Amino acid sequence: MNPTRRFWILVIIVSISGFSQGMLLPLISAIFEKDGVSSTLNGLNATALYIGTLIVSPFMELLLRRFGYKPLILYGGALVFVSLMAFPLWKSVVFWFVLRLLIGIGDHALHFATQTWITSFSSMDRLGKNIAIYGLSFGVGFAVGPQFVPLMNIYEGLPFIVSSLLCLFAWSFVFLLKNEFPENVQMKGEDVGFWKRVTLTSSVAWAAFLGPFGFGFLESSLNAMYPVYALRNGANLVLISQTLTAFALGGILTQLPLGMLSDKIGRRAVVLLAFGGGTVFFFVATLIPVASWWVVFAVFCAGMFIGSAFSLGIAYMSELVPKQLLPMGNLLCGFFFSIGSLSGPIVGGYVMEHTVMNYLMILVILLAFITVVLLFSPLFMKKKEALD
Repeated sequence: MNPTRRFWILVIIVSISGFSQGMLLPLISAIFEKDGVSSTLNGLNATALYIGTLIVSPFMELLLRRFGYKPLILYGGALVFVSLMAFPLWKSVVFWFVLRLLIGIGDHALHFATQTWITSFSSMDRLGKNIAIYGLSFGVGFAVGPQFVPLMNIYEGLPFIVSSLLCLFAWSFVFLLKNEFPENVQMKGEDVGFWKRVTLTSSVAWAAFLGPFGFGFLESSLNAMYPVYALRNGANLVLISQTLTAFALGGILTQLPLGMLSDKIGRRAVVLLAFGGGTVFFFVATLIPVASWWVVFAVFCAGMFIGSAFSLGIAYMSELVPKQLLPMGNLLCGFFFSIGSLSGPIVGGYVMEHTVMNYLMILVILLAFITVVLLFSPLFMKKKEALD
């Protein structure tokens, strides 16, 4: 199949997946809040998506090598739209937790396969641009998703039905693709086992995993805990929502330019720029009163830098590892993103409960630490040529 056509089919799939995730988070939170479900239980229910990702992560690479890219996307997509369609059947905290768990598994299969496929067929001079478009399509879908939440005012199950039908539409394009398989990993003529692949990939690309981890921590922490801190310090809901939107918008605007820049001046340089710029502007935000609209501008500027950290991390990883280890590299990127997403609200909540520091200072400390580690990372990483 024409690589360009294949690429855009994968992009469409990812954008619809982003839409469903973006709609699901605020929709279920709003429904639970309306029904009087406690905020603690509401928050725990939201972790199901990431738990599903972590549960299935150890098996993803093995399944990809056995069945290929296309079946993994088909099964993952089917699990997502069937689960979405099942939400209106029975409103139960436990049942919906299980459905979100299944969506986490399906989404991870879908993203892992599409992400690995794109990195495997993209040439090095277009890798940054292609991964940026991949990240941008998910980001735009994720941003559009919440706009469909008001459909619940017509019928509570309508947003789920609309989302599942859109997923089914995008999923149908997968049948046009020809299945392919990743290259086998061999050393001295023998196949390399799973844990050996983990070790080999980590030895040459551990620094690249800091991008997905940092972005996962930042995104979940900012969306889950910053509103609590801001409300306690005099900000109103309008200002808080504008702050979160500004961060997402900043990332969307610069996703493609930063990806293309990484094709020209190198991945590591742009990853350093992203984390360094994010550190500076989040630090500026800590100097501004929480209830000031200038915080929105500072967070927008931070988003312009750090909002691309996930896709830049994937592109950087793809440059560091041999082609045979790309599936494992993409798997570990997703794994560290999930770890960051899970730990962000937990660490943020603990720090907020036991200290009086500006909440954004937590993000400044994390981003500054990652920037310093990235700066010196070449001293502690193997070259991929050494694996050969």
